[in-house]
Amino acid sequence: MRKPKDNDLADRRSAAADAKAALLQAHRAAEPTRLARQEERLATAKARDERRAERAQAKRDEQERVQAEASQHQAAADAAARAEVEAREKRLNDRARRVVEDEAARKAERDQRYANRKARQR
Repeated sequence: MRKPKDNDLADRRSAAADAKAALLQAHRAAEPTRLARQEERLATAKARDERRAERAQAKRDEQERVQAEASQHQAAADAAARAEVEAREKRLNDRARRVVEDEAARKAERDQRYANRKARQR
């Protein structure tokens, strides 16, 4: 059983002040561990930010590498297409040149035959 006690205002105020002082003392005792935990959290957050920055940098480097590779492939494809167009144009020009030369040779032969025929008639 409880002991009946007179709880007058002074006793209650005293008990409240003692409780408040105990809480303050407990808080002061926990202060170094709170600071240590806060420093640990800050260090963890800093390390997390550094890892995030490293991942972002690695991602940017990979994107740059992929873009450089793509531009090299595009340049190679463009060069191949240009070479193919140039080769086709060269073949067409060579064929046209041969046709013109053949026509000129046939005309020269025809003119020679005509000249020979005229020479025989005289």
